[in-house]
Amino acid sequence: MNGARQPAGPRSGRSERLVHGLHFTPEPRRLAAMLLLGVTGGLILTFLVARGELVGSDARAYWAAARTWLDGGDFYDPPQPFLPYVSAPWTLGLFVPWALLPWGVAWFAWRTANVLLFIWTVGWAYKRRPLATAITVAALIVPLAATLDTGNVTLFLALGLWAARFTGPRVAGLLWALATTIKWFPALLLLLFPARARAWGLAALALSGVLILATWPQTVQHIDLALNFPRPVRLDLLLLAWGAVPWLWLDERLWHVQSLRELATDAGVRLRAGWRRLRTSDAPAADARRMAGVRLRDFLGLG
Repeated sequence: MNGARQPAGPRSGRSERLVHGLHFTPEPRRLAAMLLLGVTGGLILTFLVARGELVGSDARAYWAAARTWLDGGDFYDPPQPFLPYVSAPWTLGLFVPWALLPWGVAWFAWRTANVLLFIWTVGWAYKRRPLATAITVAALIVPLAATLDTGNVTLFLALGLWAARFTGPRVAGLLWALATTIKWFPALLLLLFPARARAWGLAALALSGVLILATWPQTVQHIDLALNFPRPVRLDLLLLAWGAVPWLWLDERLWHVQSLRELATDAGVRLRAGWRRLRTSDAPAADARRMAGVRLRDFLGLG
């Protein structure tokens, strides 16, 4: 028998590559991201398991308000033990199809959708910016746990703002206007949107204002509850920052020091040029109005 070693064929080459792949070691930043996400997820899960059935108070409020409205009652003054509905009156209709389900089924569907959609968005963000994603999720651990515990609509609104990044300007503007009508705090995120989406968003928000005026008696109740109803510190609102993630993660300028310097320099040059123009102008007030009009048209993509 010949003891000479036979040359390796294609199959053995693939086997060697497979074995080599099994010894893959993540880079330190990615490993730190995985560990941080694992710890954060474990803490949230432990909190939710400890809470048991004492959960869903906000989601139950939406569910009961829609059913109270369908029965002809006052959804801003529901029967005990339900919390009142504390959002613009016309938005209650959005919850009606879901509220037709029995509470057990409705709550299961609500929480399952929250968890699965959030996990999907974390996976998307992790593939692009692993460590930044892990740090962001860890920073939002308290509002995230509170939202999953109470079933507040905040996470769905954040996911809507997230989805707006991958739609056209009309749908993006509509999603922003809806989130802003329900919580108001998403108004700040309009700065991240493209110019045309801002214009459509403000138009949709104006339409929302018309609907609010059309339901003015209920709107007065809503304002009174929003200002005076005793609630704990609204940490859940911080979760709306999650809606900004895809806008920031896909903007390469924000992830390079040189690009940030160029953006800052460009902004400084424009500001100084505008200031010099006003100082040397014979009609500074008129020039200020004209410049403001130009900036506004550029902001809304109308110029």
